[in-house]
Amino acid sequence: MQNIPNCPQCQSANVYPMDNLFICPECGYEWIQGAEVTIEEQKDSAVIDANGNALKDGDSVVVIKDLPVKGAPKPVKAGTKVKSIRLVDGDHDIACKIDGFGSMYLKSEFVKKA
Repeated sequence: MQNIPNCPQCQSANVYPMDNLFICPECGYEWIQGAEVTIEEQKDSAVIDANGNALKDGDSVVVIKDLPVKGAPKPVKAGTKVKSIRLVDGDHDIACKIDGFGSMYLKSEFVKKA
């Protein structure tokens, strides 16, 4: 019989294997035994654009819909190209400078890789 470890998050012994994962039914935690990074951390660490492409620092992106900007009389228009983005932690995961607006943060779901 396979040696099944306790859940690293809640220490439950009710863990079951599924393919190459271990799953805890009590807290819903999933992990690969021996891997330093969990499945959730891998999903959270990757910043994905609206089309599912992975973004990285220095990429150029295009805004896919008009985005209202607080304190500005006009929105950032769809089709605006943004160069040299920086990825940051938080709800708005892209830091950038947009001509005519200055520095701002964008959500990756409203851009596509250029």
